[in-house]
Amino acid sequence: MSDGKTILVMGATGSQGGAVIRHLQGKGFTLRAMTRKPEGDKAQSLAKAGVEIVTGDFDDDASLQRGLAGAWGVFAVQNTWEAGVEREEEQGKRVARAAKAAGVQHFVYTSVGSAHRATGIPHFDNKWRVEGVVRELGFPSHVIIRPVFFMENLPSPWFLHGDNLVSTLPEDTKLQMIAVDDIGKIGALMFEKAAEYNRRELDLAGDAVTLPQAAAGLSEALGRKISYVKIPLSEVRKNSEDFALMLDWFERVGYNADIEGVARETGVKTRRFADWIRELKK
Repeated sequence: MSDGKTILVMGATGSQGGAVIRHLQGKGFTLRAMTRKPEGDKAQSLAKAGVEIVTGDFDDDASLQRGLAGAWGVFAVQNTWEAGVEREEEQGKRVARAAKAAGVQHFVYTSVGSAHRATGIPHFDNKWRVEGVVRELGFPSHVIIRPVFFMENLPSPWFLHGDNLVSTLPEDTKLQMIAVDDIGKIGALMFEKAAEYNRRELDLAGDAVTLPQAAAGLSEALGRKISYVKIPLSEVRKNSEDFALMLDWFERVGYNADIEGVARETGVKTRRFADWIRELKK
């Protein structure tokens, strides 16, 4: 069903876009990656793998038009922590509108888990507003996927400080998580079976674990003792009100992705945390 159709993958040198590209390779599509740094190592690696590289910027309409020319499908992702909440929203809406104007037939937008639940978290609510524009534009076909917290966040400087996994969550709070590669696997499926998933909105998760359990897993994978350290929410708020609101919501409410239901519907069995730890250990 691919027939060489061109898919423009945004964020292709990042985590989600890169995962989507990996899972679309060899599926018969013509793959195009948009990046601000076509000379970078990641972009050059994609080019060697047969991916067309185009220079583009979410804030530059002309570059978007060039990247979108002739594209049948688009995978759209933006980065709050790089752009800021307001600018990310502007970028998401600009990309969607440019894609519609360019005649894109199938638009896949990656939002965030529970964006539709009025969380009050700025970088969740802005994606909900982008989702609204995607729906209103009336693409012939579109899909919205909403991944939860990335397992890959755990060993990042956001949470891992030396030998301490640091957050505000109580030790018994379970947090739904997903491996980025599984986002790519399901994201690719949304293009392979575009007609089947048209207008679907899927929250994606692979497991739910407490942060002490996550610390134990990281200890195994990294070969050193990692301890979970709970800090006051006020300490996080000093650096980011948005991040503090998210952690507070994790504790009070939390994601509610239907892990088994999505697995049955898509045929994709997402990684459990233990699976991801085993892969991280290699």
